[in-house]
Amino acid sequence: MSIRFGTSGWRAVIADEFTFAGVRKVTEAICTHFDSTAHANYPMVVGHDTRFLGERFAAECADIVSANGFRALLCSAPTPTPAISHAILTESAVCGINFTASHNPPEYSGMKLSTSDGAPALPEITRHVESLILEPRASTYQTGRSETGKTNYETYSPRLAYLADLENKINFEVIADAAGRYAFDPLWGTGRGYLDEALRRHGLEVETIHDWRDVLFGGRSPEPEVSHLEELRALVLSKRCALGLATDGDGDRFGVIDSNGAFIKPNQLIAVLFDYLAESRNWSGGVARSVATSHLVDRVAVKRGLPVFETPVGFKYIGELINEDKIILGGEESAGLSIKGHYPEKDGILACLLAAEAVAARGASLTEQLNALYAQVGRLESGRIGVRSTPELMLSVSEKLRRDVGDIGGRQVEKTNRIDGVKFIFADGSWLLMRPSGTEPLVRIYAESESAKDLEVLLEQGRKYLLG
Repeated sequence: MSIRFGTSGWRAVIADEFTFAGVRKVTEAICTHFDSTAHANYPMVVGHDTRFLGERFAAECADIVSANGFRALLCSAPTPTPAISHAILTESAVCGINFTASHNPPEYSGMKLSTSDGAPALPEITRHVESLILEPRASTYQTGRSETGKTNYETYSPRLAYLADLENKINFEVIADAAGRYAFDPLWGTGRGYLDEALRRHGLEVETIHDWRDVLFGGRSPEPEVSHLEELRALVLSKRCALGLATDGDGDRFGVIDSNGAFIKPNQLIAVLFDYLAESRNWSGGVARSVATSHLVDRVAVKRGLPVFETPVGFKYIGELINEDKIILGGEESAGLSIKGHYPEKDGILACLLAAEAVAARGASLTEQLNALYAQVGRLESGRIGVRSTPELMLSVSEKLRRDVGDIGGRQVEKTNRIDGVKFIFADGSWLLMRPSGTEPLVRIYAESESAKDLEVLLEQGRKYLLG
């Protein structure tokens, strides 16, 4: 069995490649990497989402962590990824291990490794862990249990401390003064009791749907994208809510429905929130976006005279800029976002609360704010499609990503960017990006243009180039 870490850790299908044997191997390798002789009795935080067997996998991991000489803190309930990041920092943990496959389909599980700063582990760390998995070693399995059969790990709840920390990041007084009604869809995931509780604590009315554990997530991926939020949209309209808010399976991604029922795309919300934070907070710094994220945020940065940092796909790279205090906000088109002074990890709960704050503070819906932004910097339309990967396609893709191209579909390439995959930037500012997904067996094609019609043309030209 080959175990590889992608953009957000190791993910695989439960009972196929993701097994207890695999979990033990990965946990042993992580413990070896961090070396308990150098970090004796240091904490490791172990958590899980709401997926099938999540609590069992996490307990197995915590046993091995304890047997390797670390202090294992096992989260007592399904826990959002950002809450685990906060726990790593507050407990001075050497790392965190989270059993989650995030937004992947329900048959998947995964292990996400975070370092002592609360950020996703960088590639040099995960590559070393991968190499250690291949090395034969004596297993510590079961030796973490005492003679009475009791475990040596500690159960731990990061919930209250995380919610308290949000009080320092969000202006809840402004939200409370606006007295709006909110709808929330955690998609059966770990956002339950976090995002809705944060608002209710300030006297706000929140109606939560899918507020129970369903390991099948309603029979689809727990991803807060437009086609999965029809029930939330209906609730927003019927209850006249200020916003409909959603988080994915592990709470690190966001989805937002405006009061008029419109789905606000992640690219759009990132630009609006960057503009709002630059206006409302007296912060220095610029904005970071992945290579796949809309250049709308670049236009906002130009308007405000602030720098833009472009990164490969993977929030760990944006997290480094947060740690270096270089940015006000960092975001990815896949609905990941964090801000200055927060953790170097995606936080969908934080993003949703910032959206509520922006609407309350400005007295304008997100649609109104977005249209005002378009009037100042111009409109951009962005989108993506996925092409199912095969061994033959991957060979072709690898060759095409290395090839210099003069034009795509007759459209002249002005600049080629290979920071992650290959991004063709055209003279009119439109662009096309192709890269293998780090979380799913897909090749993703991203594009952006000033018109929705041209966006469709660009995506089709990218598909033809990829498959041609």
